[in-house]
Amino acid sequence: MTQLSGCAAHNPATAGTAAAQSSLAAVPVTAPSGSAAPRPLARSVPERLEIPAIGVDTPIMAVGLGPDGTVGVPPIEANAPAGWYQYSPTPGQVGPAVILGHVTVGQYGDGVFLHLARLAAGDRVVVVLQDGASAVFTVDSVQTVSKARFPTSAVYGSVDRPELRLITCAGPRGAGGTGYSENTIVYASLADAS
Repeated sequence: MTQLSGCAAHNPATAGTAAAQSSLAAVPVTAPSGSAAPRPLARSVPERLEIPAIGVDTPIMAVGLGPDGTVGVPPIEANAPAGWYQYSPTPGQVGPAVILGHVTVGQYGDGVFLHLARLAAGDRVVVVLQDGASAVFTVDSVQTVSKARFPTSAVYGSVDRPELRLITCAGPRGAGGTGYSENTIVYASLADAS
C-alpha cells in the first residue's frame, strides 16, 4: 500500500479488494440505539466539526485525492482544520461520510485529532453543514489498525444509513520523526438531524 507523509495512506478505490475485506470482521459496528432512525439529510457541504468529549471545535475543509490515488489530508500548518473527503457523502446523507485530521502538525505541535482515540461508544459528534443544518452522530466504535491492514471496505464501503468515519494517525512515528504506522478510526451513526 502506498504511504503518504500525512495521516492518510489509504486508497478508497480498493474498497472491494480481498485484503480490505479480510480486515472487515475486526470492526465492531453496531446499530444506533433508539426506536426510529433519523431521516437522512440533503447534500450540504460540512463547515464545522464539534466533538465535546475531546474538546474539538474546528472548521472543515474539503480534501480530494493525491497524485498516487490516496486520500488527501489538510495541510501541515498551525491550526490545521479537519478535512472532509469530498468524494464521500456529506455528513447526514446515506453512506459513510469521511473526515480526516492530523494527530500532530510537525513543528506546530498537536493536531486537531490528537485525542481521537479517547472517544468511546455513545460519545457525540456534531457536524454543522453549509445549509445551516446540524448532523449529530453517536460513536459506535473506535479502532486502531496498522496502515498496512487499513479496513478500506469498512471505512468507504456502501452502507444503507447515514454514517460518519473520523480518521487520524496513530502508533509510533517512523524513522526521523516522519509518518505514523497506524490509523485510529471512529465509526459513528446519525442520531439526530436539525
